[in-house]
Amino acid sequence: MGMDDKAKGKAHEAKGTIKERLGEATGNASLRAKGKAEKVKANLKQAGEKVKDAFKR
Repeated sequence: MGMDDKAKGKAHEAKGTIKERLGEATGNASLRAKGKAEKVKANLKQAGEKVKDAFKR
């Protein structure tokens, strides 16, 4: 996983966290769910990249 990919993954995860917290604060269940989904997607992407890195060694 390149540094650029790691930064993008962390940025997507942070964006999801912000959406989730904003949804909680405003009572917007849809925004909260979108944020949670975005975090999960970012975490899965990061995990997949780590697996690829493990096989490159």
